[in-house]
Amino acid sequence: MDAHDDSAMTLLRLLAEGAPASELGSVADPGGEARELALRVRAAFDSRRRREAELTALVETARDLAALRDPSGILEAIVRRARTLIGTDVAYLTLYDPRAGDTFMRATDGSVSVEFQSVRLSLGDGLGGLVASTHKPYWSADYLHDHRFQHTGTIDSAVGDEGLVSICGTPLTVEDEFVGVLFAANRSPRPFSPDQVALLGSLAALAAVSIVQTRSAEEVRRHTAGVERAAAAHDRFAELVLAGGGVDDITKALGDLLGGWVVLLGSEGECLSTHGDAPPTDDSRAGLLADSPVVRMTQASGRLAHDAPGDRWAIGVKAPQTPLGVLVLGGVGVLDDADRRTVERASVVTALVLLFERTAAEAEQRVRTDLVADLVSGRGDPQTLASRARGEGVDPTVPHAVLVADADGQVPRRTLLLAAHAAAGPDSVVGEHDGRVVALVPSDDAHQAAGELARRLGRLGRVSVGAAGPVSLGDDVPATWAEAVRTVQALESLGLGGTGASSAHLGFAGLVVGSAPDVDGYVTDHLGPLLDYDARRGSELVKTLQAYFDAGGSPRHAATQLHVHVNTVSQRLERISALLGPHWQQPDPALELQLALRLRRLSAGASPATSPPRRR
Repeated sequence: MDAHDDSAMTLLRLLAEGAPASELGSVADPGGEARELALRVRAAFDSRRRREAELTALVETARDLAALRDPSGILEAIVRRARTLIGTDVAYLTLYDPRAGDTFMRATDGSVSVEFQSVRLSLGDGLGGLVASTHKPYWSADYLHDHRFQHTGTIDSAVGDEGLVSICGTPLTVEDEFVGVLFAANRSPRPFSPDQVALLGSLAALAAVSIVQTRSAEEVRRHTAGVERAAAAHDRFAELVLAGGGVDDITKALGDLLGGWVVLLGSEGECLSTHGDAPPTDDSRAGLLADSPVVRMTQASGRLAHDAPGDRWAIGVKAPQTPLGVLVLGGVGVLDDADRRTVERASVVTALVLLFERTAAEAEQRVRTDLVADLVSGRGDPQTLASRARGEGVDPTVPHAVLVADADGQVPRRTLLLAAHAAAGPDSVVGEHDGRVVALVPSDDAHQAAGELARRLGRLGRVSVGAAGPVSLGDDVPATWAEAVRTVQALESLGLGGTGASSAHLGFAGLVVGSAPDVDGYVTDHLGPLLDYDARRGSELVKTLQAYFDAGGSPRHAATQLHVHVNTVSQRLERISALLGPHWQQPDPALELQLALRLRRLSAGASPATSPPRRR
């Protein structure tokens, strides 16, 4: 056997013993062919062994990922395994954000830079952005000096802060769905071999499948939990209704379920119920909430609406073709599908409760309407009417103001009736008669009661309230009712619509509409200070005032009529101003004074025709 054969046998023995390539290379081979062939066989064995180790590692990775259920734990396991398999200084993973249209850093292993750990990569920017936009792997042995990529100050600053030099990135994709990018990087200029890129790609494929599967499983769990949560909410609402609960119980249950505040607005924007740390909901500020963007959105769409800047949700509460109100929620953040179904169920249940309450209120209102109609029309036995009034919580012996409310055509009478019932107070009785809304309110001051009711009903629109009385319910209520009707008509005729008043406070117009004009009271109200002064001093202020008006407001002509000096008239007019106030000569007060003077003369038996002629 020659030297060549000896070398070949030695190389075969070393190969069989698994000797490394360095030992094979040291064997003397005269021709070199056997040694070269042995080194090639050794390289093939090493490559196959390395590939087997990589496949084993991938199988173990797949098994480990399949055993994990926490999404964040899976991502951490992926980057940790990538760094180990590829043997790099750092591994990291970015996820795709479909809303922002970019990728963001989600998990790292070996990273030390806070700036790097929070960086976002727009599609097309940097190595990772190019991988994300093309769904193809890219790598660089010296990234910061590699002009193939679109460099940005933000990305280069983060990469420099981490000290990375060589970077390899592969896409995370499942079929046509892009999930993110998996990276391996070194802090020294080391090129990536095709085997390393392929291995990182295989790991990325496993990672993408695991991420998608975990997301799907999480979505299924969330959906199942949401269905169970929504079903539990439905059962709770049903229990409340069956137990006779009201809207306060519904808003409280909804607030407890979602952890925020809840306000129920009525169809006219009034606050019907509130729960939690809700915004103020008095009359004026409830109107602001009713006119908020989220309420307008749900009214326009008919569906659950969200006002993200205001962090509010709203949904209409309605029966078929009949809006009943709006549920407004705040402080609940983002609602998932289950939470939205809970809100929708709450709106349906609230509508049922409001319909129940409306039906009961209408039945009660019919009883009250019948009572009011019988009282103001004088029908029925007084004792029976008094007994019925007591049955409605009304004391018939207490003086009541009779109020008649009238609105323009844009306010339905039924709406006005229900609103008046709520505004008049618990001791009042409200109903309808002859097509008009009537309220019998316990009060000694009909004018004040009318003004208060008009103010409370003003949110509906232009509502006028005429008042008469007070009168006990056992007295002449029909006459008082008729006077209240004439008063509300006078308010409209006088351009005072939208206000409340009694006939006694309408001045001379009250004398016209009143059922029993109080002439003496009217004269005293306007001329009382002058009459008292004349009675005490023996002066002639009333006579001077009459002469002044008869003379067309001329002191000189009045002096001639009175047979006194003009200075005397001027002094008396100054005294009148001191007693009546400086504005008595204005048109409206002057008209009232002249009417009082005329009524005084008529009540004294003087004929208007015999009064001195007015000078012109």
